Amino acid sequence: MSETELSAHIEGLLHAMPPVAALQPRLTELDDDRCNLHAPLAANINDKGCAFGGSLVSLMTLAGWGLVTAWLERRGIQAEVYVADSQVKYRAPLYDDLDARAQFAESFAADAVLRELGDKRRVSFQVRAEVRRSDGRVATSMESRYVAVVPDQIGPE
Repeated sequence: MSETELSAHIEGLLHAMPPVAALQPRLTELDDDRCNLHAPLAANINDKGCAFGGSLVSLMTLAGWGLVTAWLERRGIQAEVYVADSQVKYRAPLYDDLDARAQFAESFAADAVLRELGDKRRVSFQVRAEVRRSDGRVATSMESRYVAVVPDQIGPE
């Protein structure tokens, strides 16, 4: 699958989920190191005129999911990707469009991930995401753990 096809595939998966489609996300960057999603403030505004916290978390979660999913698909690995847990920090209100950037944590080691996935058929990915304001300040940040499971391992254990 080409990079253009992969990006279209990831964006198609996002828009196939009605709650996600309501955020109006648009994939703006996708490579092995990062996934960026953009969403308009108008579709994600709260009663105070700034970005809704749920939209901020959702967009960062989806950017992390897209990063992990695309990384696996580039390697021909068909796995289900789930967010397992996350910690969010709301630092400043956002009165701009939402631009979420997700990237792997500094400890990411591709070879170790591939070995573990081959041995156990499941693996965790640590991902960091943030949304910045137009002045460069971080509005919201999140550290998450995603789990990828090869399909024959999905279900009760």
